[in-house]
Amino acid sequence: MDKQKLEYLQSKALDVRKIAVEMIGRLGVGHIGGTLSIVDLLAVLYYDLAKVDPKNPKDPNRDRIVMSKGHAGPALYSVLAEKGYFPMEEIKTLNQSGTNLPSHCDMNKTVGIDMTAGSLGQGLSCAVGMALAGKIDKKDYKVFCILGDGESQEGQVWEALMYAGNMRLGNLVIFIDNNGMQIDGMTADINAIEPLEEKGNAFNLHTQRINGHDIEAIENAINTALSIKDKTSLIILDTVKGYGVDWVSSKGAGCHSMSITEEQWREFCGKEDE
Repeated sequence: MDKQKLEYLQSKALDVRKIAVEMIGRLGVGHIGGTLSIVDLLAVLYYDLAKVDPKNPKDPNRDRIVMSKGHAGPALYSVLAEKGYFPMEEIKTLNQSGTNLPSHCDMNKTVGIDMTAGSLGQGLSCAVGMALAGKIDKKDYKVFCILGDGESQEGQVWEALMYAGNMRLGNLVIFIDNNGMQIDGMTADINAIEPLEEKGNAFNLHTQRINGHDIEAIENAINTALSIKDKTSLIILDTVKGYGVDWVSSKGAGCHSMSITEEQWREFCGKEDE
């Protein structure tokens, strides 16, 4: 990746982080930790590799992006707003009555959302179905699915992984946001999901493990995944919950959902009082 492209994607990731912090900050509380840990992945997908168009959000040939860890919806909403899927002013309505931006992603409310999420573990099954449909219909679109590590304790996730591996869905790329924490504490203490690489390989998945905040590594891993035509790909993203905002990441598992003061979000976003 050349320097200009890297700097562009890094700047977009910062823009998205600021929007997400403002969005949750205006509400006063929200799932900020797991929102911030996937921003770098979303920057690479939406600003570089994924075939998407805000002017034609229902294009049948578009790539699909499934946010299975739906409580990280603010990360996705921030990207969609920045790219012009809907007016930026709407970020002020997060999780409020009548909003198009509910706490968890809803394809019937938000332009640009490809699958509704809520009950954790279900998104991957939907993504597998989308990929299988594309394969049957001989379509070129790709399906990208983002899972949480705590979410991956759900049995349905492993049933879907088993089926994806068996069907050799080369048009499906699965990401696990492996930030090591969930609402009740450390993932390893609650119900460990490691060793992820060995499990991915055992399920007949093309498995890679990378630093989930290294934009160049993310792009290289996705390009490698897309070059594998006869296997579903699994990319394990080793991330930091709350990455990019020190007063969030320093809370550890406590930043899964946390309060944010107006002073905090305005200072981070560089916005003066209105």
